[in-house]
Amino acid sequence: MEFEGQSVLVLGLGLSGCSAVNYLAGQGARVVAADERAESAVVDLDTLPGDIELHVGREFPALEDFDLVVPSPGVPAARFAGRARKAWGDIELCFRALRIPVLAVTGTNGKSTVVKLIEAMANAAGIRARAAGNLGVPALDLVGAPLDLAILEVSSFQLESVDAFAPRTGVLLNLSPDHLDRHGSMKGYRDAKARLFARQGPGQSAILNGDDPLCSNLALPDGVERLEFTRHRPVAAGAWLDGRNAIVRRAGRQQSISLEGAESLGPQDDNLLATLLALDTLDVDLGSATKAFESFEGLPHRCETVGEYKGVRYVDDSKATNIGAARRSLEALGGNLIWIAGGRHKGGALDELAESAKALVKQALLIGEAAKEFETALAPHVATEIAGDLNSAVARAAAIAYPGDVVLLAPACASFDQFNSFEDRGNAFRAAVEALSSSHLDSTKGRT
Repeated sequence: MEFEGQSVLVLGLGLSGCSAVNYLAGQGARVVAADERAESAVVDLDTLPGDIELHVGREFPALEDFDLVVPSPGVPAARFAGRARKAWGDIELCFRALRIPVLAVTGTNGKSTVVKLIEAMANAAGIRARAAGNLGVPALDLVGAPLDLAILEVSSFQLESVDAFAPRTGVLLNLSPDHLDRHGSMKGYRDAKARLFARQGPGQSAILNGDDPLCSNLALPDGVERLEFTRHRPVAAGAWLDGRNAIVRRAGRQQSISLEGAESLGPQDDNLLATLLALDTLDVDLGSATKAFESFEGLPHRCETVGEYKGVRYVDDSKATNIGAARRSLEALGGNLIWIAGGRHKGGALDELAESAKALVKQALLIGEAAKEFETALAPHVATEIAGDLNSAVARAAAIAYPGDVVLLAPACASFDQFNSFEDRGNAFRAAVEALSSSHLDSTKGRT
C-alpha cells in the first residue's frame, strides 16, 4: 500500500505505536495519533513528528473516517474489528515493507529467549540478522536496515491485527493458559496464535512443539512444510534430543548437532531444538551457528541466579508470568524450593501447578492480589504462607531456608498489582536479595 496522502489513525502511543507514527509520517501519510491516557502518562510524545495531529487524554476518533487504522498491541480487537476499513498493526506494516525473509516466533513462554538465540546463532554463521517485535525493539526498526534476515517475536495481541502476514518460517513454542482475560478462553487464545500460520503456503515452514498437544494438533494451510520438535522421541520431520545431541531431520537429510557448550543457557532444550530447526529451514550452517553458545547469555529475569546467601541460591524468574511458565521453572530447578508466587492472576486453573509444586516445593510464600486464591489452590499440597509483598517474602525465605535450598521467584502472575512490569519486579527481588547481607553475598550472576 502506498501511504502518501492516506489518512491513518494510530491507536495507542506506546513503543510500537510511536514507531508506527514515525514510520507512516515518513511515508507521507496524514497521521492522527491517539491515546486515551492522560498526556502525562504518554512518555514518548516528544519523539513524534511535529506535523501530525494528536488526540491524547480523550476517546479515540471515529475509526470509520480513516483509510487505515493501526492498533497498538494493547488495544483489543473488539475495539477495531468490523469498524475500521483496514486494521494493520506494526507487525503487518513491517512485513509489507521488508524485502528479506521473515522468521517469526510465538508461544506462551520462551519467545524472547528464542528470538535472541536465533539472532546470535544466525550472526555466528555470517547471516546479518536482527530480532525485534514483542521483546521491546519495535518491528518497524528493521525496515531499511542492512539485513539478510528479520526475526520477529509476535504476541497473541499483535497477531490480532495481521492480514497478509506470512513468515518464511513460523515457530509455535508452546501453549498454556495466558491472557484469558483478553481472549476469553483457551480456544480464543489458541486461535489468535494460529494466525501466525494462516497465510502461509508452499515454500514456507511451520515449526510446532510435538510435546504439546495444543500445538502439534494445529491444522496448517495446504503446502506448508510441517516440522515438529520434541525432547522425547524421533519424528519424521523435525528435531529431537539424543543425549546431548540434537538430531535435525528434514528434506530427506539428517544432521546431529552437539549441544555441548549450551549448558549455560539453562534448562531449555526444547528452545534449542526449535532454534536449530528454524535456522535449518533458512539453510543456515548449523555447525557455524553453534559457535554462539560460547558467548550467548540468557535474558534477565529468566531463571537468573542473582546471588547466594548462607548457602542458599536465589533465582529470579520474574518473567514466569503465567501458570505454564511457573510450572516449567519449578520442574527445571528440581526440588528443595522455597517458592515466591502471586501477583495479578491472568486466568487459568491452578491444579496442575499445585501438582508440580507438591513434590518440589518446601514452602510457598504468596504475595499480591492473588495470594488468597493461590493459598486455596496450593494448601492441600504444599505448605503455604501469605507474605503480602516481595520484600517480606524474601526476608521470610532467608529466615527459613537451609543450605542447599533455592529461593525461587516464579510468580505465575502479572506484576501490575504491585509493580510497573515484570522487570521492575525482578529488579526489586534482586535488590531485596542483595540487602540480606552485602558482606556475605556472592552476587556473581549465572544461569540456572
